[in-house]
Amino acid sequence: MRDDRLFPETRIIGALIPPFLIVAFIILYIFPNETDRLFAWTIKPAMTPLMMGGGYISGSYFFVRLVMGGRWSSYTLGFLPIAAFTWFMAGATVLGWEKFNHEHVSFFAWLILYLVTPIIVPLLWFRNRVTDPGTLAPGDVAVPALVRRAALGVGLGLVAMAIFMFLLPDTAASVWPWTLTPLTSRVIGGWFALPGVLGLMYATDSRWGSWRILLQSQAIGVALILLGAVRAWGDFRQDRPMTWIFVGGLSLLLVALLGLYAAMESKRGGLALRSGPAVTA
Repeated sequence: MRDDRLFPETRIIGALIPPFLIVAFIILYIFPNETDRLFAWTIKPAMTPLMMGGGYISGSYFFVRLVMGGRWSSYTLGFLPIAAFTWFMAGATVLGWEKFNHEHVSFFAWLILYLVTPIIVPLLWFRNRVTDPGTLAPGDVAVPALVRRAALGVGLGLVAMAIFMFLLPDTAASVWPWTLTPLTSRVIGGWFALPGVLGLMYATDSRWGSWRILLQSQAIGVALILLGAVRAWGDFRQDRPMTWIFVGGLSLLLVALLGLYAAMESKRGGLALRSGPAVTA
């Protein structure tokens, strides 16, 4: 039945993921200079764990909202981007195996997470997608086609960046704003793959209700990464053009996300006001 319901197993399995992400956020974002002692492998400089931590807490927000319930269509666009991210993390783990601290508890948590989620996340999406009616819910509004085309363009660019950083980590490191190893280049590539594939998914769905929670999650992550850049500004090589492309691009993205969110919420609120009397009548 296409009744837009969340299956119980989707919420139950989704509830298992935030604890991993929240702990990772605390370690990486609160203590970015202590990864040698606290994390699955030693990460230097601090900007890399700060970026990872900001991403993890935004992902935690998505899964917490999922556990709270609602319509399946509010979450459907997030699953394949998250799956793509987990595939990047699994690949980076295999290729960078010798860099990990194989005796640390954080390594076992990392290993469990990226052995299981690359399989379970797409399976949850495949199973629950049958309930999606694919139509606007009452009170929902459509995202303009121009915005969806822009999301497609940005998504393609981010996916290309992700593939570049994964396949050519040494070349990526030679132009990146801060110091990278092959492992951290591939891991950061995963953090570009997630919003990149999300942009492609945005382009396929005009329902604002399908964008709304994901846009909130994105805004949280981008804001925290920018705050991390302020904290770790000394890690940046200011003579490299990518420094300014990175900071400027994220700043523009945050402004665009907040502006789009405000505009679409205003449109949705206007629709509710106009439909109110009709419903009463």
